Amino acid sequence: MGKNKSNILRWVLSEAVKAVADYKMIENGDKIAIGLSGGKDSTTLLYVLAYYQKYYPYDFEIQPIHVTMGFEDMDITPLKDFCTSLGLPLYIQPGEIGRIVFDARQEKNPCALCANLRRGALNSAAVELGCNKVALAHHLDDAIETFFMSFFYNAQLRTFSPRTYLDRTGLTIIRPFVYIPERDIIRLSKKAAVPVIDNPCPANRRTKREEAKELVTELSKRYPRLRENFINALKNFDQRNLWPKVMR
Repeated sequence: MGKNKSNILRWVLSEAVKAVADYKMIENGDKIAIGLSGGKDSTTLLYVLAYYQKYYPYDFEIQPIHVTMGFEDMDITPLKDFCTSLGLPLYIQPGEIGRIVFDARQEKNPCALCANLRRGALNSAAVELGCNKVALAHHLDDAIETFFMSFFYNAQLRTFSPRTYLDRTGLTIIRPFVYIPERDIIRLSKKAAVPVIDNPCPANRRTKREEAKELVTELSKRYPRLRENFINALKNFDQRNLWPKVMR
């Protein structure tokens, strides 16, 4: 993480290329859906993969998809215009996820249900459009936060994988940003003038993930190599270093 990042696009692209190569995320003939929420992460991923598509030796297609949440005050015009500027028309999958989660179900902890519904709608649209892969913009900080959340709330040592095959849909989920800290994605999103749509979700900024994000921020101040060590720990994981299952 201590490398020169004066050219932030080159830095992010190099780390994304490394992740793509390490886990064979992109291959010739792929049609890759990118779920665009309107946030900085997913739209920056679109920007990076569009650049990658131009200059790297793989023949693949990109299909941006936005799943509507049912919030009437969410204007996605800037997102459409950005996709058009990249020569990638945005496909819009209508949905009423916000109404289902907050009105019909009145969930006290809505994030898990919302994520499942959005993921299902995105994957269904990807299959309908003939995609074989879905690219998600989860970055390194997301992976670390997920690890701590799984530990604190579910008593599990786990986080998401850079590449996951879904038997039920035949889709492969890829995460090209897994080596990249959020701070670098923020820098690139500003430099590339990536549009960010205000999130009207009532639970925005009031979630367990926000608590985990604050924890990672504090720990990284005390342990500057936290993120780099996390990647190395996952790559070098050995089950023998943990307790065996109870034998009785």
